[in-house]
Amino acid sequence: MVRTTGRPPLAPAPVASAVLALGLVLALTAGRYGYHRDELYFRLLPLRWGYVDQPPLLPALTRAAIAVLGDEVASLRLPALLLACGGVVVIALLARELGGGPFAQGLAAWGHAFGSFTLSLGHLLLTSTVDLVVWPAILLAVVRVVARDQPRWWLLAGALVGLDTWNKWLIVMLVLGVLLGLLAVGPRRVLRTRWLALGAGLAVLLALPNVVWQLTHGLPQLGMAAALSGDNGAGVRVSVGPLLLVMIGPFLCWVWVLAVVRVIRRPELARLRFVVATFVVVLALTVAGGSQVYYPYPALAAVYALGCVQVERLVRRRRPYVIACVGLTVASGVVLNLPVLPLGVLRYTPVPSVNQSVRDQIGWPRYVDQIDRVAEAARRQDPAAVIVASNYGEAGALDRYGVSGLPVYSPQNALWELGRPAAGVRTVVLVGGLAERDRGEFASCRTVARLDDGVGVDTEEQAEPVALCTGPTRPWDVLWPAWRRLS
Repeated sequence: MVRTTGRPPLAPAPVASAVLALGLVLALTAGRYGYHRDELYFRLLPLRWGYVDQPPLLPALTRAAIAVLGDEVASLRLPALLLACGGVVVIALLARELGGGPFAQGLAAWGHAFGSFTLSLGHLLLTSTVDLVVWPAILLAVVRVVARDQPRWWLLAGALVGLDTWNKWLIVMLVLGVLLGLLAVGPRRVLRTRWLALGAGLAVLLALPNVVWQLTHGLPQLGMAAALSGDNGAGVRVSVGPLLLVMIGPFLCWVWVLAVVRVIRRPELARLRFVVATFVVVLALTVAGGSQVYYPYPALAAVYALGCVQVERLVRRRRPYVIACVGLTVASGVVLNLPVLPLGVLRYTPVPSVNQSVRDQIGWPRYVDQIDRVAEAARRQDPAAVIVASNYGEAGALDRYGVSGLPVYSPQNALWELGRPAAGVRTVVLVGGLAERDRGEFASCRTVARLDDGVGVDTEEQAEPVALCTGPTRPWDVLWPAWRRLS
């Protein structure tokens, strides 16, 4: 078993080259296409201790990036780039801690750097982008507890868990994965130490402000989790199997499969079985809860790191084939997960159909231009008119690009709490699904435009109506609660 004195040396060349390559491709594509809908949402949120759908870290980080670097899409991509590159370093360190030499560390770094979800999440500033570095760092600390027999690393794990509650409460899944994994396959003795209690106490202390906020606001995260399960549950259960094969990349999925097989079959790897067990628990919780399908990815990356160590030990003469798999992963990952293709040809490729994050970056300025034309007509008709957007992407885009001057509201998630149309508002520009679903709430409501991204990509907004509505049939203090939506 790997001990402090028996760890292989760090391999700076392959790891640094992977980090630099990832940083370069992320930097070169940082400003292409446009904001992701979630980035527009984070940009719009005011600074608060918490929100109905998430803790405060990402909105605060978004505002900090804008304050320092300017209100441009590329400004948000620098923190994302740094987080993704940091995750690559941690995965390489994890491979080293598991006994991997230079080849294993390089394979771990390059494979993870250009894995599908590393590229997708590393290109965008999302809550899951933070997980690219924090989750592997927690698992690295736990591996050091087990492999080095140094229980003090529970303190670092606890600190990271507590801090990550400021990002999202999904960290609870990883904690359950680690604890249940160790209980199920061992070594259980690492749980019988005061250092674990101290680490848990530190985690609770750091998470306490978020716990208090949740308790004093009616535990809104539970409602959000239920809403996500209702929206995504069926799709997650159908797609999770195929997506497991492409999370790292289809050309390297065999590496983590090898890790699973080896830890089951090889007695000398018994102490590391908890790494696989942790991933299995996180995956099971994701499927059972109907969460986003990419949530288990950082845990899978740890299994992949373990697989890289096994590849180094088993595959010597065929390493050129392994390197070829890495090359194919780099090429396919960049094309499928980063905005490298011209927008004009994107519709003719499979990229939009297999990568929702690409679709969510397309068309926002053009959509806002189309909405603004309707808004100008509404303002000429009624200077007190307002815009109500069906979702936070539309509302965020109008805040970023809109020039009509009309107030913008949305009943989705935290935006519902930020305000509603005043009691006397009689004219409303309805954007998106509300214009179809709730047009009957007005005495008059006619569709005057359909959103068009101009490149023929089937985004969530494509062909959605923009309606000019007058005469709400119910007061806004009644209508607004009825429109509230968590998703």
